[in-house]
Amino acid sequence: MRREEIRVCVLRVGGTNCDAETKRAFTDLGVKSEILHVNELVKHRNLLDYQVLVFPGGFSYGDYVRAGAIWARWILAKMGKELKCFVEEGRLILGICNGFQVLVEAGLLPGFDGISSYPEAALATNSPPGYNCRWVYLKQETNGKCIFTCNIPENKVLRMPVAHSEGRFVFAKDKEKLYLERLLENGQLVFRYCNKNGEYANGRFPINPNGSFHDIAGICNPEGTVFGLMPHPERAYYWWQHPNWTRQKQMPQYGDGKLIFESVIEYLTKNF
Repeated sequence: MRREEIRVCVLRVGGTNCDAETKRAFTDLGVKSEILHVNELVKHRNLLDYQVLVFPGGFSYGDYVRAGAIWARWILAKMGKELKCFVEEGRLILGICNGFQVLVEAGLLPGFDGISSYPEAALATNSPPGYNCRWVYLKQETNGKCIFTCNIPENKVLRMPVAHSEGRFVFAKDKEKLYLERLLENGQLVFRYCNKNGEYANGRFPINPNGSFHDIAGICNPEGTVFGLMPHPERAYYWWQHPNWTRQKQMPQYGDGKLIFESVIEYLTKNF
């Protein structure tokens, strides 16, 4: 598939944000990207016209009940069959921040045995509590299993911003050990919080900005086609989005976030 044939749908509902930045990142790489209100997708039943579906950041439906919970149940009720088909065909789904919360609430992640009828994990209130907006370091943990990081060398340290109140990734206490083992065995653990030298946070704030279990910042499904992360790659796409860009003597054009979008496009051009 040629780049200009690739179609990306960035969803929008009340309370979402960064949809324009996400669209721009994909468009900059030469693909057809559009922002679509989810009602339009339901109305026209055209989800399978796209190769990539993106749930962007924000606070969908005010994050009432739990972050991402309302949107997750709504889209499963309205488009559950289409979404299941989308995943089974190996098309790609990206969830950023609130989008990650939606994918977990909808049972698409971690998806150990396919789409689950109940959430197998949660993105709970930050510890320490409160809205946290800061730049963090992430360590790439997979060896190419996750399509969204297939262009990023294993153990590479990236820098991106987080901005959330409910980003603490957790499993049920009685399943922590089992589910962590499954993540590791399946190559589903994609990003962990670390310092600039690549040393894991081990839960220390603010290196781990929300208290996530095992410093988890992003995971994928067993096939590597569904990916969710709390940091915002679209806010680290261009170098001038970086907090200290004015102090750099030699300024590159792009930031680390571009690597994620590039990985998606390269995979699609080779495999679709």
